[in-house]
Amino acid sequence: MTKPRPRNGLDDVSKTIVAQLQEDGRRSYATIGRAVGLSEAAVRQRVQRLLDAGVMQIVAVTDPVQVGMGRQAMVGVRVDGPIQPVAAALAAMPEVDYVVITAGSFDILAEVVAEDDDQLLEITSTRIRGLAGVRTTETLVYLKLQKQIYTWGTH
Repeated sequence: MTKPRPRNGLDDVSKTIVAQLQEDGRRSYATIGRAVGLSEAAVRQRVQRLLDAGVMQIVAVTDPVQVGMGRQAMVGVRVDGPIQPVAAALAAMPEVDYVVITAGSFDILAEVVAEDDDQLLEITSTRIRGLAGVRTTETLVYLKLQKQIYTWGTH
């Protein structure tokens, strides 16, 4: 009899596979297999199923400062009228790497990554505030990144 699948769709073996790849996205299937007690082929199949299901992605994460993007900020946006078109326009901007529609004092939060303060000013004051439907914005400049994790669903 097989153990029922947890509500979140990940059994303990899949969680461990994901955690192994979160530690090192280039870790070999053989190494992961040894850690979870599966063959290399079984790990490869599990990883492919997780990728196909959209449960995870394997990507390279860069440090913005190290690649010349010295200024990051979260921009809170208040919208008049429909929120979705503004969120879509923000998501289409290459300097915006995160967009979420929220409940609370802002309708949308958008993370902006810029080369410097001049570029951040141009993005926020001209491009974002110039979007149809944007009522007000508030820019929260990052001084120091204290924590950033990608371990959701593995603990």
